[in-house]
Amino acid sequence: MRGLLAILLLTLAGCLPLEYQQPQRTEPESETSRPLRVGTLYGPTTYVVGAAGAQGLDYELALGFALHLGRELEVTPYASLPELFDDMSQGKLDLIASSLTDTHLNRSFWRFGPPIYRTRVQLVYRRGHPKPDSLAQLTEPLMVMAGSNHAEMLATERRTLPVLSWEETTNYAAHELLSMVASGELAYTLSDDKTLAASRRLHPELAVAFSLGTEQEVGWALPEVGSHRLLSELLDYWNTLKQAGTLKQLEEKYFGHVKRFDYVDTRAFIRAVETKLPKYESWFREHAGELDWRQLAAVAYQESHWNPKARSPTGVRGLMMLTQSTARRVGVTDRLNPEQSIRGGSDYLHDLLKRLPASIPQPERLWFALAAYNIGLGHVEDARVIAQRQGLNPSSWADVKSMLPRLTQKRYYQSTRYGFAQGGVAAHYVDNIKRYYDTLVLLETHLPPTTGAPLDLAKSRE
Repeated sequence: MRGLLAILLLTLAGCLPLEYQQPQRTEPESETSRPLRVGTLYGPTTYVVGAAGAQGLDYELALGFALHLGRELEVTPYASLPELFDDMSQGKLDLIASSLTDTHLNRSFWRFGPPIYRTRVQLVYRRGHPKPDSLAQLTEPLMVMAGSNHAEMLATERRTLPVLSWEETTNYAAHELLSMVASGELAYTLSDDKTLAASRRLHPELAVAFSLGTEQEVGWALPEVGSHRLLSELLDYWNTLKQAGTLKQLEEKYFGHVKRFDYVDTRAFIRAVETKLPKYESWFREHAGELDWRQLAAVAYQESHWNPKARSPTGVRGLMMLTQSTARRVGVTDRLNPEQSIRGGSDYLHDLLKRLPASIPQPERLWFALAAYNIGLGHVEDARVIAQRQGLNPSSWADVKSMLPRLTQKRYYQSTRYGFAQGGVAAHYVDNIKRYYDTLVLLETHLPPTTGAPLDLAKSRE
């Protein structure tokens, strides 16, 4: 299981091992000379290996931490929590970087680092089915992972609602429970909001009934024994990240574009991947250049919904919706020719990437270039100027994105070089492309089979 590639084994935040013992070890003198051993769970925000290599919020943070320590990074991805926690308890890992929920019960087993972000637990049901307004209204089975913070939360809720019942399972992982709800096999499950947002890119039928409790912090877990020095280094690393604005940038990269969800659009996109994309995929691959071909395909879908004859009221045409002047600049003679349009759109996007200031880092350069593809490089530069005037970082996409809507406000655009622009539209444009790209990545991967125990290990809490 450990080596199987899986993107949608979603972040199982807050889960606990069923049984384990704390490792009895001390840090060896040679620790700084060996790799930093990190355990994680497969998931779109934690760790995944795709065409562009390894990525994920926890992975990027762990890679940075290893560099901070001057050590190599050794990542072991797991497909099941029991295996992950067992290796941690045996001293085979230095830390768990998988955004675990920092609960009182979790702290009785692990030592937690600083919080990465906050999340909320939500009750999930299938769109079109009766929507419950509270736990008291549940009339069909509710299933959660055994040993998870979700089970802990339900046990707390039952103190005031004795009739509450649910099933705890060791047979299904979080992504499987969500898939079962989406298909109608299961009525309800619980999920954290960020995991659910990622899952809805593949299962738009998933819907939120209500939230439970308050927001919870998630972070990394270290062994209770022998991790004092590593925790001190982690706190120092975190302070460095916060001062540099790196945490804010990573949060925007992984979560900034999943807050908005459009059921109809998501279903239409998945259908288009099946029916339209195969006609053009080879050209996206051929002309992607320095981009992941799926990024180029995502731009084309945002522009034309992969319609080679698309036309806007302003006169832009084709799969990549090129203007006449842009088409001439990149050597496109027929904007309705899909291959020419893809090649021309890619050339134009690469040109924008080259013209951006050198101070803008990767991968944020692409987000700036996409905004420029939509409203022009001059207007993007105006938004950078506004950000700088507000004391923000003009080379941070999160900061500039928050300023783009101000290009429609006279008190801001009247002092810019290029004036009024639909900056808010450009911000949504980039978010949409990022969501389409995420979905393409998810659709290209396969889930691992569950390691689940026999069915009789599932416990019913009634």
